[in-house]
Amino acid sequence: MHIVDLIAAKRDGHAVSADDLHQLILGYTANDIPDYQMAAFLMAGYLRGFTYDETAALTDAMLASGDQLDLSPLSGPTVDKHSTGGVGDSTTLVVAPLAAELGMQIIKLSGRGLGFTGGTLDKLESIPGMRTQLTTNELIAQVGRIGLAVCAQTSDLVPADRAMYALRDVTATVGNIALIASSIMSKKLAGGAQSILLDVKAGSGAFMKTTDDARALARVCVALGKSRGRATRAVITDMSQPLADTVGNAIEVREAIEVLRGNRQSRFVDLCLALVGHLAALSGAAADVETGQERAAHALRSGAGLDRFRRLIEAQGGDPRVVDDTSLLPMAPIVHDIHAQQDAWLATVDTEAIGRGSGALGAGRETLDDVIDPAVGLALHAKIGDRLRRGEVMGTILARSEEEARVGEDAVLGALGWSDRPVDAPPLIYDVVDDAEVRLA
Repeated sequence: MHIVDLIAAKRDGHAVSADDLHQLILGYTANDIPDYQMAAFLMAGYLRGFTYDETAALTDAMLASGDQLDLSPLSGPTVDKHSTGGVGDSTTLVVAPLAAELGMQIIKLSGRGLGFTGGTLDKLESIPGMRTQLTTNELIAQVGRIGLAVCAQTSDLVPADRAMYALRDVTATVGNIALIASSIMSKKLAGGAQSILLDVKAGSGAFMKTTDDARALARVCVALGKSRGRATRAVITDMSQPLADTVGNAIEVREAIEVLRGNRQSRFVDLCLALVGHLAALSGAAADVETGQERAAHALRSGAGLDRFRRLIEAQGGDPRVVDDTSLLPMAPIVHDIHAQQDAWLATVDTEAIGRGSGALGAGRETLDDVIDPAVGLALHAKIGDRLRRGEVMGTILARSEEEARVGEDAVLGALGWSDRPVDAPPLIYDVVDDAEVRLA
């Protein structure tokens, strides 16, 4: 393989063979191919596109770059859930304990927040003492004992993806369906779960801005999973506004605990229950989605899900008292209310701007080396379709200073669009993708 010829072939719109892609990916992982050549290849592929066969070869090559988890010691149905990223999306904190309560064994290898999207690991680490770095042996033992683990991907799993994603992030080549799908599915396949549920977001707070793009990504991911022997399904969900009421780290953990206490009814709760229902049906833990959802709702009402979350925290070194006393979670000193500026219906939300507003307070990061502040964040209680009156409290900023709070408030107010007429709320779930039909170049 001559890397310059490979770059030229992709630049000119030709397909690259699986063998050449395999050598390219493993060569880059081994530092035999420099960043500038891989960057050139990624840009050529971003502009020219990849076929499905190339996408499958990229996935297999990234999978082959490291270890794969062996989950054979586990007795129950093994499941994994992945969200393509969003704002106010803390579903894992609710879905994982509920899934475990229904008899599934859930292995969730999560990531950190970057740009306008949040990260599950950052949220969990806002719990005092919580440890998210587990060895493979610790992970397997914990799942066998309590049914779930939520932790960081080990350095031995899919190192090619970690290296390539960092390069894609600084070369503006993230938003390509083939590259996104191979990144997602190489990690999910390496995780070893027999059932994989993908929560593919669409809207202003997602990488896929339209439902058509989200559906295209979902089909590729489902095809990659099914062709490799995994039960795989994708749910296309709305990210035209923050999913939960809160955006940040400790503030999202606090809301998740309130949900697990059974104290909230919201779109966020509805989606969590739906995702557990799909996981249960996909894995055989329930006869169908509706039955799984009903059982999840019972686990929520009974407090069993909350107890399971407490066990997760305790197993990973966190302070389980936060489940009963959320004041033990970090909270910024300034609590600043946001008031509606007019009598009107909330019509649109620039969700990415909301995420960046939370990041500007210190809750997010632009590079993985940035340090986040777990105590800051924001709440936006209003949802699209709600009618608000001028002066009504519609949200809250948690900040370190009054000046930062005012900047956060301006970011939130600037992200909202209003109407003097009633507005319909967007659907929560747009589609469910089970088929493996693929439409790539």
